[in-house]
Amino acid sequence: MQSTPQSTTQSSNLVDVLETVLDKGVVIAGDIRVGIADVELLSIKIRLIVASVDKAKEIGMDWWETDPYLNSKAAEQEQNQLKEENKELKERLEKIEGKLLND
Repeated sequence: MQSTPQSTTQSSNLVDVLETVLDKGVVIAGDIRVGIADVELLSIKIRLIVASVDKAKEIGMDWWETDPYLNSKAAEQEQNQLKEENKELKERLEKIEGKLLND
């Protein structure tokens, strides 16, 4: 099956738009507020950024690299920090117990 010139043009236009969006980035922002009689019951702020990983890093967004739920290195680092903290707390507790027993 041969593609028609129209579908090829539409496809290339879509690719151009997607390339521009990923290169420059797009921000979509909105607020949802629910209230009764001028009393706000619920407020939701929605922020969506669509950009390439390189562009996101360029503007200072790199949370996926440090989120332990998304990155195994971050999870391992967090686990090591917790182990170290636990070790320090145990040592402090032993010192306190030792002082109490010697008094």
